[in-house]
Amino acid sequence: MNKALAVLQQRGFIRQCTDYDRLSDLMDTQPVTFYVGVDPTGKSIHIGHMVPFFAMHHLQEAGHNPIALVGGGTSLIGDPSGKSEMRKMLTVEQIQENSASLKKQLGTVVDFSSHQQEGKGHAIMLNNYDWLGNLNYIEFLRDIGRHFSVNRMLTFESYRQRLERGLSFIEFNYQLLQSFDYLTLYREQGCRLQIGGDDQWGNIVAGIELVRKVEGAECYGLTFNLITRADGHKMGKSEKGAVFLDPQMFSPYDFYQYWRNVNDADVIRFMKLFTFLSLEEIDAYDRPSVNINEAKERLAYEQTRIIHGEHEAEKARDAAKSMFGSAMPADARAGLPSITITEQELQQGISAIELFAMTDLCNTNSDARRLIQQGGATIQDRKVEDVKQVIDPSWAQQGEMILRAGKKRYFRIIVSS
Repeated sequence: MNKALAVLQQRGFIRQCTDYDRLSDLMDTQPVTFYVGVDPTGKSIHIGHMVPFFAMHHLQEAGHNPIALVGGGTSLIGDPSGKSEMRKMLTVEQIQENSASLKKQLGTVVDFSSHQQEGKGHAIMLNNYDWLGNLNYIEFLRDIGRHFSVNRMLTFESYRQRLERGLSFIEFNYQLLQSFDYLTLYREQGCRLQIGGDDQWGNIVAGIELVRKVEGAECYGLTFNLITRADGHKMGKSEKGAVFLDPQMFSPYDFYQYWRNVNDADVIRFMKLFTFLSLEEIDAYDRPSVNINEAKERLAYEQTRIIHGEHEAEKARDAAKSMFGSAMPADARAGLPSITITEQELQQGISAIELFAMTDLCNTNSDARRLIQQGGATIQDRKVEDVKQVIDPSWAQQGEMILRAGKKRYFRIIVSS
């Protein structure tokens, strides 16, 4: 097997390939241009979306040429794959705004710079709105749609599942459009490989068949395991919801803590998938003599460093290791997620329920009430025992308050003068 494919196999990425042997032979003889698509349905992707892009990193390091395809056009329809209901329809302006935020996030694992090191593949980012936005629908149906069989489409699992709940005609077009993406990238970029999550298998195969029918060329598809945690939950989900890459939506400290608290059974597997540590270095953590918490801390640090940078990773690590409360070092406290309230607001008094609901620790006043009633709410090491407790300046120390929910979740309130 080709060396780059072997790396992906050893690290636990690969689920299916349309033809291992021929793809391996092709990759042995020349750099292969390949792509993965991401639909900009929000301003941030979450860590579960990043599996194909970590794989893209390894292929780029091996000299192959990545294309990150932002689905500015396909997002106007929405992919039914893996979805139980139709996506919310977005405007062109919303999609373009979301698209603009993705390159920075993806750039944490894929090198899009113009001055890339020798031996590394050249990466570009494209937007399929450039060729889908002004399609002539009649011509598209005549030239592209005639190559698709509805009976064939209905054999794919993603469509069969949706038929039980209802599949709109607009979503039925999605596979045609994604296949046309593959055809366009083959024609304009020489793209021979599409990669993605295993829920994309049907769309990828359809694109390969379209390229073969229209151009007589052989292309390939490679899909990756859909990652779930050992507890059965979806990868990228936390108590707060999705683990977004945008620091405004999910703080670097909470991001670090998410990885620090993964199930013991997931640590080595996630190191292979979500860090750039060598397999040899990872194997050193996979020994009975190694404290599992050391491996978790390394996983959390490496993943936070990749996504948020070394400075934020160090702040989050220091905050997680420190004694919380008044004795906590200032540089460690700075790593916590925080909001600012005025001294005047605090002097007027804020109910404990309202204060906790203002933070990421509780989503609603009801959540805050339950937290206090269950004995899990703490401010500056003082337990909040009464749901009617009013928080005033006596609770603050050195212009701030450290709030805690349970044993592991913290938040910093900065009091400004």
